[in-house]
Amino acid sequence: MAQASLSIAPVNPTAGSSVSPAGASNGPQVDRPLTLDAILREMELDALADVAVINELRNTAKFRTYDHPLILIAEQKWRSAKPPARMLTLEILSEWLAKRLDVPYIHIDPLKVDFSAVGSVMSSNYAQRYRILPIAVTHDTVTIATSEPFVRSWVTEISNLLRRKVELVFANPLDVKRYVAEFFSLAQSVRRAQEKVEDDKSAISSFEQLVQLGTTGTPDANDRHIVRIVDWLWQYAFEQRASDIHVEPRRDSGIVRFRIDGVLHQAYQIPPAVLTAMTSRIKLLARMEIVEKRRPQDGRIKTKSPEGDEVELRVATMPTAFGEKIVMRIFDPEVLMRDFRDLGFSDDDFVRWQGMTAKPHGIILVTGPTGSGKTTTLYSTLKTLATPEVNVCTIEDPIEMVEASFNQMQVQAAIGVNFESGVRTLMRQDPDIIMVGEIRDLATAEMAVQAALTGHLVLSTLHTNDAPTAVTRLIDLGIPPYLVNSTLLGVMAQRLVRTLCDTCKVEAEPLMEETWQALTLPYRATKPAKTYRNFGCLECRMTGYKGRVGLYEVMLFTPELRKTIAGNASIDDLRAQAFRDGMKPLRASGAHKIALGITTLEEVERVAPPM
Repeated sequence: MAQASLSIAPVNPTAGSSVSPAGASNGPQVDRPLTLDAILREMELDALADVAVINELRNTAKFRTYDHPLILIAEQKWRSAKPPARMLTLEILSEWLAKRLDVPYIHIDPLKVDFSAVGSVMSSNYAQRYRILPIAVTHDTVTIATSEPFVRSWVTEISNLLRRKVELVFANPLDVKRYVAEFFSLAQSVRRAQEKVEDDKSAISSFEQLVQLGTTGTPDANDRHIVRIVDWLWQYAFEQRASDIHVEPRRDSGIVRFRIDGVLHQAYQIPPAVLTAMTSRIKLLARMEIVEKRRPQDGRIKTKSPEGDEVELRVATMPTAFGEKIVMRIFDPEVLMRDFRDLGFSDDDFVRWQGMTAKPHGIILVTGPTGSGKTTTLYSTLKTLATPEVNVCTIEDPIEMVEASFNQMQVQAAIGVNFESGVRTLMRQDPDIIMVGEIRDLATAEMAVQAALTGHLVLSTLHTNDAPTAVTRLIDLGIPPYLVNSTLLGVMAQRLVRTLCDTCKVEAEPLMEETWQALTLPYRATKPAKTYRNFGCLECRMTGYKGRVGLYEVMLFTPELRKTIAGNASIDDLRAQAFRDGMKPLRASGAHKIALGITTLEEVERVAPPM
């Protein structure tokens, strides 16, 4: 690497140093903050940006105020002079400078930082003074992030105090500044909350105490420290695009996990006493009975994301051996405004689906396991159907998202309001379109059939693996085949696959011809010239995937299929006839997404059932 100015010099490991790999010796350190002029000279030496714009900034910088030279450079929105001419964002500049200085670089991931351990390393004032942030603590080392790698007078002091080796890493200066404030504040809140709650022994729920949970006292859910922790938890869940938040009690600690793009990631460990107080806070906001801990409860919370967008959370509790487990499902109201093609519908899928939903009466079923996007599909469909000329009514358990253009009713089993009685009630409300949250039993199925026979369009869900199985499921429930033929308009099975991150996806090895043909059976589709695989970058949390899209299997009820059903044919015969009528199986839908470079073979095989 070219020798830099005196303000910046490459840093190499030093034998016997307590800093690795920045190489601070045990002797007195002379702090040398990074300077704008030195960084600009490094950019010139590396030909990272055009010399003219560098000189312009150098000449005008004296009239500007800035917190860190890298932040000022990033604000210029320069593009790299090197291919592929990326925008020189603060993250890219930080990574480049760390490599230039031979200092390890890290992107601070808040989900991987034990903030309780961070708070025990040093005080918040100490961290702010030197702009450093502890991010990992082991038995013999402490890893500390900094955006000033040559401000190292604190290293020996921390190393001697903790009796641990200090490992220095370079990080984005804005991240360091933000997380120094947030992590230490949160660590203090957890510590203070734990001190308060631990005085109340009844706050710690274990299996041995479970039979008395309904009569014991509860911690203060409105304690300002608990309020801060819960608010912070939601903030990070929204930022990380989580669809669900799991708050799970364990014997020795509480676990918080986020489901991101369909996969669970462990986020934090919380002391059991604090977790109990957090649970009470969440139940209070969800309008649940706080003192009732022996039975499951459901509730909902409406809040706002850091960007100011409204977000709804559906909250469900469950008693476990070590206390109450809470799952919060996050619903974005904007999902109702998404185009069907954004949901993953191909042109053929959309035409077939639109053809079904345009009918004035009959039953349309959406099938798939929990978390396969059925609710999103139904709500998006109802949103397009709910014009001022029609009356749309729903019966749900629970109401997933509140929408002003629907008339929504919730199942209340305790007072006798179930799906069967709910549909009967809706029939008296002069509906045009009825949505039944789920057909679970014969009584509900019969009411749906009755509604369809009397001129209503009924949409509902079933839990089956594919579309043809929904027919046999209805017959197994006790609906005669002739009524299935008279009322059912079609069935759509669906799954969600993770989509490749556009920022980092790379070309993959060509698929084997046998693999491709097996994937697209019973059709003979042309194998794509190239496919892509996941790689990993900061945009996608190093997973290579960002977001999800639907795979769809749309089965229309044609005269030929109705004849097959009337003849008591087997499920294999039903499936074969559906294929002849143009139904593409889930894996063939996945193959289409692979050919478009949207997802991978591994994702499709993981999610879609084989033929």
